[in-house]
Amino acid sequence: MTWDPAPLAEVVARFSGLECPWWVAGGMAIELAVGHRIRSHGDIDVLLLRRDQLAVQQALADWEWWAADPPGSLRPWAAEEILPEDVHDIWCRPGPDDPWRIQVMLDESRGREWVSRRDHRVRRPIGTLGMTSADGTPFLAPDVQLYYKAGAPRPKDEEDFDAVLPVLADRQRQWLIDAIAETYGPHPWAERLRA
Repeated sequence: MTWDPAPLAEVVARFSGLECPWWVAGGMAIELAVGHRIRSHGDIDVLLLRRDQLAVQQALADWEWWAADPPGSLRPWAAEEILPEDVHDIWCRPGPDDPWRIQVMLDESRGREWVSRRDHRVRRPIGTLGMTSADGTPFLAPDVQLYYKAGAPRPKDEEDFDAVLPVLADRQRQWLIDAIAETYGPHPWAERLRA
């Protein structure tokens, strides 16, 4: 399964016409938070709320969409199909012979609150879920992105943590400390977040 991530400008152009909220996620969100490139990326991620999932089909109307069914198989996602709650990822490409270009992740919400799919006790207002770069690109707030990366940090996650730590506001640090403790228990990032 070959990836050739779409350039950020293409992602923004395709998703910016949607009437629902969306955010660049993953390592690219961390780079947007710090304002410069940190590392290479094997893919590019976009986050949507599950309730808005069909917006993917609108934004990428002329592409193929594949649902990542647990535990790790891909299947075509039919037009207008509502994905079950255990499907969190959609892989997208222009055509059957093309590499994958965009990964869309679905997250949960209840009313006006974002709800972590890893721990439904971890919540926050949807309006605080993202930030906007200087050029107007919406991206997942770095404290939320780090919360997901904290589950089983890989070397690239540690690199992202190191890069964004200096720009986290006190409220972001505290939210992340609390969310990590709630979901994962004691964590090596907690002490560095308190420093």
